[in-house]
Amino acid sequence: MKIFIVADSQDECELFQFALRHAGLETVTSINLKHVLNNWSHNWANLILLAVDDPALILEEIKQIRAITQVPLVIIIDPPAEVLLCTMLQSGADLVFERPTSLRVLSSYIQTLLRRTGAIPTFVLPTLELNEVKLDPSTRTVTVAGQKPCRLTPLEFNLLYVLITNPKQVIPTNIIVERVWGYSDRGDRELVRGLVSRLRHKLEPGSKYSRFIKTIPGVGYQFSLDG
Repeated sequence: MKIFIVADSQDECELFQFALRHAGLETVTSINLKHVLNNWSHNWANLILLAVDDPALILEEIKQIRAITQVPLVIIIDPPAEVLLCTMLQSGADLVFERPTSLRVLSSYIQTLLRRTGAIPTFVLPTLELNEVKLDPSTRTVTVAGQKPCRLTPLEFNLLYVLITNPKQVIPTNIIVERVWGYSDRGDRELVRGLVSRLRHKLEPGSKYSRFIKTIPGVGYQFSLDG
């Protein structure tokens, strides 16, 4: 498993590199995100760790990353406003850590995220069809009747797989965190909310209300057969 560490500060690059290599992970560092993305086709990684100094640039940087790759994206940033945090998660960040962060905790989360997103070879899973929704694990795409197939990130795929294989069941937030991200916790509602928002946008682009993924306030989410 290879991780691209991108940070404006060379010192921060080296700090994260030391911690992740100590955890047994292969790392490559850069202080130029544009250079990384321009060379992605022949120098790619399983995860991007992006350490941000200027919060005003982060949303554009996430957009640039997601235009090239859907690998897990971990952000390191000074404590952001709640609105920015939610927007980052909705735009494509998979995990957001505030400075200062524990290197040990960061390494553990990254290892778990990589293990979870690469744990089940998607080609061994059957294609699932439920009402208007077709989920194809072999290509990691979802197709809604009348729309073109849409590519999913590993986490989006995990979430939809959990929901679609448990139709009408309300899946609590903490269970979603365990099944999708692979760690047991009390459940990070903002993390799940951001991922759900991205998945809804892909299932029903431009729609104000989701027919398929229902929010059950204070509990979790449900895949609706009424969609």
